[in-house]
Amino acid sequence: MDSSNMNMADMFGKITQMQEKMQEAQKELENIVEEAEAGGGMVKVKANGKRQLVSIDLDKEVVDPEDTEMLEDLIVAGANKALQKAEKAGQDHIQKQYKDMLPENMKNMDLSQFGL
Repeated sequence: MDSSNMNMADMFGKITQMQEKMQEAQKELENIVEEAEAGGGMVKVKANGKRQLVSIDLDKEVVDPEDTEMLEDLIVAGANKALQKAEKAGQDHIQKQYKDMLPENMKNMDLSQFGL
């Protein structure tokens, strides 16, 4: 086998390795959980790095059948905060995974401009 075939085989091997690492990083996003509060902690919402709500915890004092609009507002506020925090944590995680795969001279590159 000549050296150009070896370089191609090596390149394809590295691409496959990168794909496997990225699939693993995507799976790990489910384990990144961020919590946010609204209403002074009366509503607590958790979301994961895949931007999915994981849980909502309501203080019993905030549940007023006569004022469901306030509760709805607090849930929306808490969910939005948790999703924003989880999205940021997920982006940071994915960027770190990509940077670990980059050559040394490119590791300080801002990957956010590429949607990462």
